[in-house]
Amino acid sequence: MNFKVLLPFEVFAEKTGVSRIVAETREGAFGLLPRRLDCVAALVPGILIYESESDGEVFLAVDEGVLVKTGPDVMVSVRRALGGADLGQLRDAVAQEYLTRNQQEQNVRAVMAKLELGFLRRFEAFRHE
Repeated sequence: MNFKVLLPFEVFAEKTGVSRIVAETREGAFGLLPRRLDCVAALVPGILIYESESDGEVFLAVDEGVLVKTGPDVMVSVRRALGGADLGQLRDAVAQEYLTRNQQEQNVRAVMAKLELGFLRRFEAFRHE
């Protein structure tokens, strides 16, 4: 199978000769083999596994997205993805990414709170004029 992982602004991975793919949906995990019928699946955040002769078994931590299989082509479109051959290292990378993103979100919230406070103060001053 030909396998491609798309992020919003780039191609994360593109592999040929993939022999199997395991993905997670709300209903549970399911596998794709080369002769499986075409399908579409809504993915949940979790681990996506693909295997090829050249790379062996590869693990990808993916955010929610969509998987589409048409003929020999499997395309996955997700918001974020991290890859690795070792689940332990992948877990650490996901934890670090989560902490970094959490800090960025806190910074954005603080800036938005300051903007809102400034707006309310100006609006109140305008109201009293």
